Amino acid sequence: MAALNLPYEGKASDTVLEHLEDARLLRQLAYINGKWVTGTEDIPVINPADDRVIGYVTSLKKSQIDNAINAADKAFTKWRALSAEQRATLLMAWHDLLLANKEDLARLMVLEQGKTLNEAQGEIDYGASFVRWFAEEARRAYGDTIPSHIPNAQLATLREPIGVAALITPWNFPNAMITRKAAAALAIGCTVVVKPANETPFSALALAELAERAGIPAGVFNVVTGDAPMISATLCASDKVKALSFTGSTRVGKLLLSQCADTVKKCSMELGGNAPFIVLPDMDIQEAASAAIDAKFQTSGQDCLAANRIFVPRDKHDEFIAAFAAGMKKLRVGDGMRKGIDLGPLINHQAVEKAQSLVDDALEKGATLVMGSPHNALKGNFFNPVLLADVTPEMSVYREENFCPVAGVIAYDDLDELIIAANDTEYGLAAYIYGNDIRDIWKLMRGLEFGMVSVNSVKMTGHPIPFGGMKQSGLGREGSRHGFDEYSEIKYYCLGGLPTASGC
Repeated sequence: MAALNLPYEGKASDTVLEHLEDARLLRQLAYINGKWVTGTEDIPVINPADDRVIGYVTSLKKSQIDNAINAADKAFTKWRALSAEQRATLLMAWHDLLLANKEDLARLMVLEQGKTLNEAQGEIDYGASFVRWFAEEARRAYGDTIPSHIPNAQLATLREPIGVAALITPWNFPNAMITRKAAAALAIGCTVVVKPANETPFSALALAELAERAGIPAGVFNVVTGDAPMISATLCASDKVKALSFTGSTRVGKLLLSQCADTVKKCSMELGGNAPFIVLPDMDIQEAASAAIDAKFQTSGQDCLAANRIFVPRDKHDEFIAAFAAGMKKLRVGDGMRKGIDLGPLINHQAVEKAQSLVDDALEKGATLVMGSPHNALKGNFFNPVLLADVTPEMSVYREENFCPVAGVIAYDDLDELIIAANDTEYGLAAYIYGNDIRDIWKLMRGLEFGMVSVNSVKMTGHPIPFGGMKQSGLGREGSRHGFDEYSEIKYYCLGGLPTASGC
């Protein structure tokens, strides 16, 4: 494990260092233009499993955010001039370092975010996959040749990197939400300024440390920390920042969109979700219940893809409830560092209070408590999973993105009614369908107003797929070949004055 006598920018808990083989991956300063930069004060970073301070991250002032933007803007000229092959080589070196340091990165994530070690290890693999994908895909960022309607002219398009991209990322996936954005931006030729969540800055700063080791030039990948409203406003107001990508709540996304209006930035938004999990009449109930548990309780329910509303045929309702409750009994809640834990803590006390308020509201409005306590019996940030039946649209647990381990089940009578109910939300990110009749599946798949629909599989994401939603769940797509769209512009050119074919 890590030696404890190495120099650090600020005080760090020995508990963190004891979990790291490479102590230099714990960084507590911002990273600007290839240098580790200190701000005006320190912000404590809390382990949600025990509410103890595990370290501090520096809080920058506005002039330092401007410095990061200027550094990225200056670095852009040389970075974009590299060939796709040269950028890919550097990104692949970064990718290899991510996997080589997988265990340390995962442990660091558990300590600052709370998810289980198994989930954290999976996220490192997931995050690294985007770096590899975009490193390879950049070599295939083709333009188009257009049959000319203009005599003696050649028409075509090519992709140009847009410039400096600001990336504002959440605490629930502190590694992969950065790599999914940054890899696309860097591969196509943009430079980036990353603003991670203050709850989970160490994962982002470890990415910067590894980017530096990979040889990514100064100014190309910057990480700024501190006051979120100030940093976001500065990034949005800068005319040097040409694109902004945000993952977080719909409320904050709308605010950022308004702040970007004056500079007409290209904005991509991955916002809230309210995913329906639909069990069709011909589906095996035991299999459906097991899948619904996985879809609901991933990342302790703190996942934009988590199943929020579970729709079950009325004549299968009681059987499903019994199967779901039986599966829930097997879930173990505890510190994500311990073996055999299924659900770690929620991110903070406010999240616990929000989860409890959803339960209280549902019970007051007539929901039935099938499993779990009406008042959470666990201490700190831990929350026992709850199963509610008889959930109705008037309840907050039906309307809001839950972001907690509270499951609500709704009975339905026919597919047309079901489609209307599933679409009855401002969100449109992801939906799950479990069934066998392809006619019913196709009807739902086409009728659901969601950007991603997964049939008979909880796992739906990955580097090749276009991740994103409809309605107020966001703008644009991440991953896949479409991931470059958010960080590039299509340039059309007309090359006139060419000789005619007969003159060649």
